[in-house]
Amino acid sequence: MLKLSTNPTIKTAIPNQTNTFQSGVNMIRASTRIRPSISGTNIPTMEDILESSKAKNLDLKLQKLGPFFRITAKNLETKEELGRAEGIIRVWFDGKIVHLDSIKLKSETVSMRKSIFGVGLFLGAVAVRHGFDSGCTTAQLLAINDSDLYHSKLVRFYNRMGFKVVHEVDGSSIGDLSHMLVWGGKGTRMDAHTMDLLTKWCTMFKPKI
Repeated sequence: MLKLSTNPTIKTAIPNQTNTFQSGVNMIRASTRIRPSISGTNIPTMEDILESSKAKNLDLKLQKLGPFFRITAKNLETKEELGRAEGIIRVWFDGKIVHLDSIKLKSETVSMRKSIFGVGLFLGAVAVRHGFDSGCTTAQLLAINDSDLYHSKLVRFYNRMGFKVVHEVDGSSIGDLSHMLVWGGKGTRMDAHTMDLLTKWCTMFKPKI
């Protein structure tokens, strides 16, 4: 479930997954891979995203353990962690899906100008690009609804990123029960095609020629 809170962190959470990252996890810098079927398409590569993040004084790293992944964003100079995103690559009925499990931003970044649409967007971009490179055609999330104010902000944020509302999970129907079991709460289900997201973000992350 994706969540914004007034706690020291801003949190966006999705399906309940056990964080199994251990000290022995293989930390790698995000790689650049374009699926052969779409090679030549003018979308930002992982390298494009990483290079543009450096211009914003961000150091992004991707950790992977099986289908689970974690992305951290640190200040390039101080090495202080500013935020992180976690998720999982799922095999679903109609193909692979990237579930954005959570996005957390440190309270200091909240006061920074456009921080949510800065650090948060870079974290989301690496997650979506990783999902795309893993063969995912769809990205999914649940904007948790435990506060009308923060829920509306979450929905607007992900709308701006390119996600579309699929279903309001409010517990009013039997079908909602399965959603609540999977996602861990009530909220707004939102989906997007990974290719559409990367195309939308092209001007933000592709180098200007």
